[in-house]
Amino acid sequence: MVVVRNNILLLLFCLVALLVMAQSSFLPPCEPVNETVAVEKEGCPKCLVFQTTICSGHCITKEPVYKSPFSSVYQHVCTYRDVRYETVRLPDCPPGVDPHITYPVALSCDCSLCTMDTSDCTIESLQPDFCMTQREDFPAY
Repeated sequence: MVVVRNNILLLLFCLVALLVMAQSSFLPPCEPVNETVAVEKEGCPKCLVFQTTICSGHCITKEPVYKSPFSSVYQHVCTYRDVRYETVRLPDCPPGVDPHITYPVALSCDCSLCTMDTSDCTIESLQPDFCMTQREDFPAY
């Protein structure tokens, strides 16, 4: 009876391990990807749309069955590990408005806690190329 119980436990463990491996192999990993983004600034009449590198993909997370008010669960998200900063100039900004915007470019990504400095940590956000003002595409070189 003990041998049968141990075999069942081993079988369940193997099934869970296979399920985790199968799930992670079908989902895109957390990595730098090319994306079209838009930047805009109050006072400037146009937003600038261009290609850059952002972090995107799935991270393994866990949701506790029992949630206690005394314990905290931290979900990891795909976010920047190493970045380089680049600056672009918005077109047609009036005098007195600084037309420059600096943004992060992903060099490498990591599954970690969300950093509000460089990541959009909302549950549902706007698309990265959303503009509230008139769009102007930045020419690709």
